[in-house]
Amino acid sequence: MKKLIILFFLYSTGYSCLFSQTALSKKQLSAAEERLKVYALQIMNEEDIIPKLRADSFFTRGLVQALKTPYSFHYRFDSLTTVSKVYAPDSSFRIITWQIMKDFTSYRYKGAIQFNTKDGSLKLVPLYDMSEFTDNPTDSVRTNENWIGALYYNIILKEYNGKKYYTLLGYDENDARTTRKWIEVLTFNADNKPIFGGKFFTYPADITKPKQPIYRYCYEYKKEANAKLNFDPTIDQIIFAKLVSETGEPSQKQTLVPYGTYEGFKWIAGKWVFIKE
Repeated sequence: MKKLIILFFLYSTGYSCLFSQTALSKKQLSAAEERLKVYALQIMNEEDIIPKLRADSFFTRGLVQALKTPYSFHYRFDSLTTVSKVYAPDSSFRIITWQIMKDFTSYRYKGAIQFNTKDGSLKLVPLYDMSEFTDNPTDSVRTNENWIGALYYNIILKEYNGKKYYTLLGYDENDARTTRKWIEVLTFNADNKPIFGGKFFTYPADITKPKQPIYRYCYEYKKEANAKLNFDPTIDQIIFAKLVSETGEPSQKQTLVPYGTYEGFKWIAGKWVFIKE
């Protein structure tokens, strides 16, 4: 009986300590979020690049410091509306991304992968956008050190032969003439390091689509067009609007607009296979 009482006391004490720690962490994170919100809005709203970069520096340092708070993985930073926080469907990690508009023709993306750790400690992998130094962003497998930047809005989990594949859907303002959306498969190697891209796409030759072989799918269209691309769980497919040139020049991405019909990809035997409407 005494053993049961002692065990109950230890369990209750441990649970109480964990609850108190979690409550304290939430309070600390809420205060940090209020500070970060100011910098996030400055990144978006400042007209000149120098104040934007200064705000981004403060934001980045403040975010990393906030994420060091125990169990920060579960805190969603909901008021940071200009920052994307997307969780993997299995809650093994989340990706935090945001953009800096250098001018109307140039954008830079920032981000990090935060892993869900059992003890609540921080495991963070920064992402370094190398898009502006890349002639062909679809041509290679990449790591966090030479990431093709995007603002992620969805993560799709698929499996094949016992391995997990996380497909990222991302938004990229690109430049003054076109917008891009990305479909990219993320995997992790034996050391749990992120690997971006691979030969996961099968589709017929089409001048409006990237020339194969590709390691990530680029969906590029006219800046003012509203071309949708997302995952539809009801049919288990990535769906996007078919693009046509409004000037009869399909090789010119700045002329591509939605046609009114849809096409997409379905995960089949470890590949995203093209599906017509």
